Amino acid sequence: MMDGMGRREFDQRVCRSVEHREMLRRSVLLAIVGLLLAACTSAGGDADTKEPLILPSPSPAVEPVEKAPLLPEGVDVMAVPAERIIPVWKHPATADAAFALDTQNPMGRLSPMLIDRAKRRAGIDWYEVLLPLRPNGRSGWVHAEDITLKRIDQQIDVDLSKRLLSYYVHGDLEQRFHVGVGTDATPTGTGSFYVWVKVQYASPYQPYGIAALGLSGFSPVLSEWPGGGRMAIHGTSSLTDLGNAVSHGCVRVYNDDLKRLLGVPLGTPVTITQ
Repeated sequence: MMDGMGRREFDQRVCRSVEHREMLRRSVLLAIVGLLLAACTSAGGDADTKEPLILPSPSPAVEPVEKAPLLPEGVDVMAVPAERIIPVWKHPATADAAFALDTQNPMGRLSPMLIDRAKRRAGIDWYEVLLPLRPNGRSGWVHAEDITLKRIDQQIDVDLSKRLLSYYVHGDLEQRFHVGVGTDATPTGTGSFYVWVKVQYASPYQPYGIAALGLSGFSPVLSEWPGGGRMAIHGTSSLTDLGNAVSHGCVRVYNDDLKRLLGVPLGTPVTITQ
């Protein structure tokens, strides 16, 4: 047990030790603050003269670019060849074409074709077109770069059972004629076709009247025939042909009526139904 004097000495030593530790702690803190201030004002001059820190602004959201539809909505179009010879594929692909199509008709015009559908494959736009070749209804695929699109404004419908031809412009009925059609032995083919060639004649009394609108389709039974048996809407000077099954597969229109059809453009759709 410490006496009174020993106790006072012990307390004084403890106090001096505590004061010494507090002085050391304050010295360390002052040193740290000094280092921080030196770092803030080193190499680069005063803080007020430094260039402001510019952070990159966030990139704006990139909206996906939508390509235009391959076929316009609510409008029928035809494919106009860009060149006389264009490649045709059996299927939309990047492989070699199946064959080269000569799109020039006997009158030296590049004949447009009807479009059945369109597809986009690997960034390439393809159009399936109705070919003016046998068999009827044959189609093939062409590149968008080999054609241009043209609006269809006119339409011809032939009803074989009624022996009636209807002509439309912008969807409105313009004319309706009684016509002659193929016999049972040499019927007129049915399906979707188009005007492939137009030929006018000097004499209205020759077999094709004043003109013939050669179609993209062929007779179902005749091949050894002028033009390979290609069907046509052509004139006749005989009124007795109208309303009867009298032809080898063509549609016969009285010459005076056919004059109203001479202005139809190549590629005009012709639908023939039974």
